Amino acid sequence: MKLSEIKKILPALENVEFQLENGTFVPEHFHVTEIGIVTKNFIDCGGNIRKEEKVNFQLWDANDFEHRLKPGKLLHIINLSEEKLGIGDFEIEVEYQNETIGKYDLDFNGKNFVLQNRMTACLANEACGVPPQKQKISLAELSGKQESCSPGSGCC
Repeated sequence: MKLSEIKKILPALENVEFQLENGTFVPEHFHVTEIGIVTKNFIDCGGNIRKEEKVNFQLWDANDFEHRLKPGKLLHIINLSEEKLGIGDFEIEVEYQNETIGKYDLDFNGKNFVLQNRMTACLANEACGVPPQKQKISLAELSGKQESCSPGSGCC
């Protein structure tokens, strides 16, 4: 989710709720302790120089049980960070400490913001010799396309 998307969603909400993919919720008394821009300059295993910029939200589960971050307040913090830090309309990454500090992508399911698990990936498959994934098709897609199943026909 990009920063512009969360800014469109927030005014329509009564509460800001974050949910992990497994269905558990970030406690409702969380704080957004940081909004910033993270720039990552790196070289991948294929020798390509890359640059990645993300907006970073850090969530903190405080012992302040009376605290509830309202959508208008979060929108104000976002606007202030854009003004003071010059943050652009980048993808949002969320840092949240569950068992360890995790970095999550952000999505919205119509009611709650969902922290989506991030996975590592090779960015230079061809340079590493990683074969491309075979395209998966269902047997239903094959029906009617093959007259017979003979060796070399591609039906099996």
